[in-house]
Amino acid sequence: MCEIMKSLSDAELLSTVVGNKHAARMLKDSRGSLAVLLNDPVAPYGSEGRVNVKLQAAKELIRRSLLEALRQRDTLSSPGRVRDYLGMTLASRDYEVFVVLFLDAQNRVIECEEMFRGTLTQTSVYPREVVKAALAENAAGVIFAHNHPSGVAEPSRADELLTASLKQALALVDIRTLDHLVVAGSRVVSFAERGLV
Repeated sequence: MCEIMKSLSDAELLSTVVGNKHAARMLKDSRGSLAVLLNDPVAPYGSEGRVNVKLQAAKELIRRSLLEALRQRDTLSSPGRVRDYLGMTLASRDYEVFVVLFLDAQNRVIECEEMFRGTLTQTSVYPREVVKAALAENAAGVIFAHNHPSGVAEPSRADELLTASLKQALALVDIRTLDHLVVAGSRVVSFAERGLV
């Protein structure tokens, strides 16, 4: 069955979820982009938007399955899954959010928590609250993530300073900072890959 699904075009695959008529219209309205279709608000389809509800339910199922996998495996052995999960979680937000993945000693996700919510261009993050939450979760490590609704994934100087401040505060209580990811649309930038953590 999996091979059959892989062989389907985007329109054919989408039609299995929402039907042929709606699939063609939705792909046309999203300029053929599945990322736009899944992450950007679109006009309601079907009676009272039931088609949209089906599509968002499918997206939520995928997001939950990615989180479940992160709870069972070392996040360092599957950075792609971390990126996918955070991309699905943060890409469609039209305001900044700051998320923390709390990890156990084997780098498996204990919990993913949206800690701070901001505006279109900024979020206030309080290191004391992050440390308090990490201790409450009995975390051995953390991965930070936030989104840039502007669509520009490049970390700002303020992002770098915040990461350094959080890393320093958490190190005082023996909690490792493994990465900070910035999500913007379909792009995800890793501080660890750039040597910024």
